[in-house]
Amino acid sequence: MAQSPGTSRRTFLTAAAAGALGAGALAAAEGRAAAAAPTDDPTTPAAATRLAPSRYVHIFYYPWYGNPVVNGSWRHWPQGGLTPPDRIGSDFYPAAGAYDSGDRAVVDRHMGWLAQAGTGVLVTSWWGQAGYEDQRVPLLLDAAAARGLKVAWHIEPYAGRTAQSVVDDIGYLIQRYGGHPAFYRDAAHGDRGAYYVFESLRIVDWTPLDRVADRAIVLAQTTDVSKVAHFGGMYTYDAIAAGNNPQWAGPAAYCRDHGMVWAPSIGPGYIDDRAVPGNTTPTLEREDGATYDLEWNNALSPANGGPPTWVSITSFNEWHEGSQIEPAASAPPTAQSYRTYSGAYGRTGAAAETAYLDRTAYWVARFEAARQR
Repeated sequence: MAQSPGTSRRTFLTAAAAGALGAGALAAAEGRAAAAAPTDDPTTPAAATRLAPSRYVHIFYYPWYGNPVVNGSWRHWPQGGLTPPDRIGSDFYPAAGAYDSGDRAVVDRHMGWLAQAGTGVLVTSWWGQAGYEDQRVPLLLDAAAARGLKVAWHIEPYAGRTAQSVVDDIGYLIQRYGGHPAFYRDAAHGDRGAYYVFESLRIVDWTPLDRVADRAIVLAQTTDVSKVAHFGGMYTYDAIAAGNNPQWAGPAAYCRDHGMVWAPSIGPGYIDDRAVPGNTTPTLEREDGATYDLEWNNALSPANGGPPTWVSITSFNEWHEGSQIEPAASAPPTAQSYRTYSGAYGRTGAAAETAYLDRTAYWVARFEAARQR
């Protein structure tokens, strides 16, 4: 599980989950998704009527890309030993090209797509104070504010991360960015900000978090309720396990009973073959959208304790792992073979590029309706 900014994230995966997601299991899952999914077409004019972006739907966002025009050099796109712009470390190719996360035009376009998807909170990958991703934050906040979106934080396993350093990071983020109108705070939980801690199990004792409990909802990445002392919530990140009968009723009930946030993570698929040559993580095929529908159903199902406090989506633009809903090019460069979204929800060609944005908006509306019941 490589976790440095220059490598793929590699989700947590149990042996059971890996074995269960073979062709037969996914075919069965596809059938369950078709049975439970909405019957109306999300491409119809009626379905296109959108609600305001939901503050209860969070999506993981990666501001770590760079290119020579803006950054002065390539960053992240060369992963896997490839040579951008036509050969990048992804099995898909962005509709926006091999972009730079510091390009205001690109970030504005991303915010428009996030609003189109109905996702009200982007959870930005953050690798420490003054790091590359931290330097992208002012632009990200300004662009989010222009679209009425909010920004929360995904605190990554940077070198030297400790429980105390995370507490210090939270103080830093509040002090530096807390006055910005796009800084996310949850009114339903004491106007506290949200801080997801990736690979929280690397650290055993999280007692220092008690000192920021009045200002921060800090979420552990786990479903093991014995590992969440001092945290204010739980999330999963792993979109592979989310499609495999994830058994979320227990953690959902625990969070409800202890006044914690439950934010299970779902995604459209997973493939990191190009970014991590020789990897052993199995591919989770998108199945023309059936996988994404299945995972949304799993999150919202009362059998899994649904609807949850928040839904977290893996991801907007983690291109290395093929979990993105950001539009992918329908006619990518031919320097190497790329996948496309053709076939997703019956769309082909350029119309398929935004299929996952529109399907997300559809599911966000269902989630909001379920929350109101």
